[in-house]
Amino acid sequence: MNDDLTVGVLSLHNSKETKAILNAVDDLGYGTEWLRAENTSVSIDGGAVSIEPDVDVVTNRLLLSNTPQPCEELGIANVFEGTRPMLNTPEATMTAMHKFAAATTLADAGVPVPDALLALGSDTLTRRREEFGSEAVYKTSIGTHGGGTWKVGPDEAVNAMVGNRYAFLQDLIERDGEKHRDLRVYVVGDDLIGAMHRYAPDGDWRTNVSLGGDVRDATEQLTDEIRDIVRDATDAIGLDYAGVDLIEGEDGWYVLEVNPTAGFKGFFEATGTSPAPYIAKLAIERAGGTIDDDLVKSIARTLDDSVPAARPQPSHTSEQEIVPIGYTEEVLVSGTSDSKTVYAKSDTGATRTSIDTSLAAEIGAGPIKSKMRVKSGSSKRSKVRPIVDIVVGVGGRRHTVAANVEDRSHMEYPLLLGRDILEHYHVDVARRADAEDDEVELEE
Repeated sequence: MNDDLTVGVLSLHNSKETKAILNAVDDLGYGTEWLRAENTSVSIDGGAVSIEPDVDVVTNRLLLSNTPQPCEELGIANVFEGTRPMLNTPEATMTAMHKFAAATTLADAGVPVPDALLALGSDTLTRRREEFGSEAVYKTSIGTHGGGTWKVGPDEAVNAMVGNRYAFLQDLIERDGEKHRDLRVYVVGDDLIGAMHRYAPDGDWRTNVSLGGDVRDATEQLTDEIRDIVRDATDAIGLDYAGVDLIEGEDGWYVLEVNPTAGFKGFFEATGTSPAPYIAKLAIERAGGTIDDDLVKSIARTLDDSVPAARPQPSHTSEQEIVPIGYTEEVLVSGTSDSKTVYAKSDTGATRTSIDTSLAAEIGAGPIKSKMRVKSGSSKRSKVRPIVDIVVGVGGRRHTVAANVEDRSHMEYPLLLGRDILEHYHVDVARRADAEDDEVELEE
């Protein structure tokens, strides 16, 4: 073990990728620290800035697209960048996480991207919808795992914002007669360590592995053109490591996204190569250490995402509390064309969130991505319900879920929260948001 050099991974979550990077650094013989709430602080003493635990280089793994307050975490990352060398700087990560900002940066650098339109007003976005043909992609500027991404038809109104996030239109790039797929290339420093094709699952057009997309190795299919586009895209954004997503149209390749926190699981499944040791090597070298390339290749044949030795032990005072949610809650539900604030009922017995047909129409939920057959109550006959993507805001958090659409006009609440949302909360059945409002009205 080389105790003279320590790599810190800045990560406030428990992702498998963070664990894999820490384990890879350890396997390469260098010290590790997992920088998170339980063990990390920054001090200013007499004008000198110091961090605890002390590290020589920081790998930034903050998931800004998943946090309700990305500016807070960007500020934290800026603090560390000012004191130590950092992989994936806050500025580059901020540009990459905002998909439209990334697209404009790439376009300015001459990297091919699909035509797109972001408007600050819904009237403008809807009025210019026809510029994008019979089908267009409509997506939130910040999102992950395919959430907040829809296909919209020519007559569908689109909203400038989905919940509290701006959304934009983009050309749908497809090749006639081919199953929808894209290409992800993983880049670390100057090296392209591999590539995979991602195929959309049945009933969907998005290729994300988290949504059930199929993956196949495409490393041997990397042409010089693709390699140049990928390197140019990563350099334009300023990232040290990323998953670059491309799609091939009738007239060439386009970059869809440059992802600073791309997952490892699907890539390893397709290519047999883990990006973690390559990221670890780059961090060690950035701090002045040296690494044997053959050792990196050997470690990369395994994806070790077990709990690392550097995982700090939580204390009773620092352990994150599960946020409570009531039997009923006031939530913001969003679709492609509008957002509505409604009362929702929590149902821990329901696997999936359900939305009333009328409410789904009001917010522009859809298009229908699949259908499910369900039995309701004591009825022996089953019903078929369409499944649509909606965004639900609860207590400052946002959840993109595949909800089933049903006629709830005879029920008290137009939205039922299932375990796909409730798994993130503690349900307090004694708390009712609507009951509290009733009490206020009585007092007045």
